[in-house]
Amino acid sequence: MYNATKDWGAVGASWLKLFNGRSFLPHLSRRIHLVALLLCAVAVCGSAAPTASTFTVPITYYKLPNGLKVALSRDTTAPLVVVAVYYNIGFRIEPKNRTGFAHLFEHLMFEGSKNLPKGEFDKLIEGNGGLSNGSTRFDFTNYYEVVPSHVLEEMLWGEADRMKNLALTAENLKNQQGVVGNEVKVNVLNQPYGGFPWLDMPQYANKNWFNAHNFYGELGDIEAATLKDAIDFSHTFYAPNNAAIALVGDFDEAQVKKWIDKYFSDIPQSKLPPKPDLTEPRQTEEQRFSKTDKLASKPALAVAYHMPDRGAKEHYAMVLLDQILLQGEDSLLTQELVKKLGYTDSVGGGINLLGNQFNYQGPMLWMANLIHDANVKPDQILSAMDSVIQNVREHPVTQDQLNRALVKFRANFYQGLTQFGGLGRADLMASFALFDDNPAPINDLETNLRSVTPDLIQKTAQEFLRNTNRTILTIVPGAAKEGAK
Repeated sequence: MYNATKDWGAVGASWLKLFNGRSFLPHLSRRIHLVALLLCAVAVCGSAAPTASTFTVPITYYKLPNGLKVALSRDTTAPLVVVAVYYNIGFRIEPKNRTGFAHLFEHLMFEGSKNLPKGEFDKLIEGNGGLSNGSTRFDFTNYYEVVPSHVLEEMLWGEADRMKNLALTAENLKNQQGVVGNEVKVNVLNQPYGGFPWLDMPQYANKNWFNAHNFYGELGDIEAATLKDAIDFSHTFYAPNNAAIALVGDFDEAQVKKWIDKYFSDIPQSKLPPKPDLTEPRQTEEQRFSKTDKLASKPALAVAYHMPDRGAKEHYAMVLLDQILLQGEDSLLTQELVKKLGYTDSVGGGINLLGNQFNYQGPMLWMANLIHDANVKPDQILSAMDSVIQNVREHPVTQDQLNRALVKFRANFYQGLTQFGGLGRADLMASFALFDDNPAPINDLETNLRSVTPDLIQKTAQEFLRNTNRTILTIVPGAAKEGAK
């Protein structure tokens, strides 16, 4: 996960909205370096956002003999290039006795490599007017740079060097154990609503340990990790046959292929362990939980429903249901809970709060969450939510509602594809390459959404937005009790 050690600034805040129109949670940011060159490039790319329904992302996809997946998308809108390296290891499949280890290892990847000691890769990027970052998600850990095109070769060399020659030492491990431990304390343990609902809800709603454990990490597990653990983890998961690289921007494709072969082709494969079973049993009874937050001053409520499988027709229906019910001022839940009843000042949530509606592989939740005054009881809120959701289950939405949902999705989707040199495009290309061995579905998303009908929306709501498929979590504010003493 990201470690918010630098000031975001206004542009940093806008970056957080790239993928799905909702801000990433601020505690997920690790590092971001923003410079004048990037600001200019963002302005150029933003003005060129495509609106035609026939827009397609040009993609060249191939694999090296060692298994590295490569997805290229040339775009000469601005003299920039995005380099994104994604590893198929995230929270879900980290070792059972090492919660938070995938996140800890993300930090270790910034501790330097054989030819680029700690801090030197950042200096190389920043010195050329670029930015870099990394994050740990449910199903991948990623690293990326957005830089001027003329330094693309250096970025490929740097990424290959830390894939092959990462500097893992006892000193680096101890240092980052302290950093991650403090991050957990600052962002979760000592923060009002610190894990709500992004960290809390999966632990309550899911039954399979891989989906339900504390993926930010138990402090004891983080501190118990050994150098051997880190070395074994690196040799197993940070290998070309468990990775994808996506390039988006102004480059010569023939030259790029030569560079990728030059720097990555001699990195050996690893022996990957069998993928764990991530399946969740079908939920047949409503679940209710309550948690006291000693720092919270107001009560809070979150509701989660298990999602259809990613890529299923019902998944696309849920993407549009999310727009209809939850996203934007015109959403039905905002209109009911905020505008009409005044139970809260905002309703948040969505599909995959740690990413977007498509960059995951495995079970997922659709969540709605809010903070409310103490004089409003959870059952009042649930009753109001039920009235909205039940109406969608009992009556087909109108075609106008469906069209509006599609327009909202398209606005956010195409903004994400073009901003910051095409970072959102690289994200989906790399994710689909990892999960599906094919980045081309990025060009099918809108077509699949357009095929959703009011009848499919209703049937999907009937199956997946039933009360017996939901988990309810209430936050009891401990700070309010302390203040009353």
